[in-house]
Amino acid sequence: MLDISWGGLLGAILGTIVSALVYGTLIDAIERFLKARHKSGQDPDRLPMSGPEIAMMRRGVLSANILLFAGLGYFIGHWIGSLL
Repeated sequence: MLDISWGGLLGAILGTIVSALVYGTLIDAIERFLKARHKSGQDPDRLPMSGPEIAMMRRGVLSANILLFAGLGYFIGHWIGSLL
């Protein structure tokens, strides 16, 4: 049986919300970097990223954000809940 505390559950939910907020700023920064690199001509042999590649990158970043921040939120919430 899975034992989830209220503090851990609340922390995981808050961590998921934080991951959504961080996702937007992180994706914007990555896309600006890729566009600037392509325009500057640092890598002339490489073609710009296509639509499916960008979509795949976005999904990967979102998945990593959710796993990281929801996990951290769970453990921090569980820790704070055990202190109270």
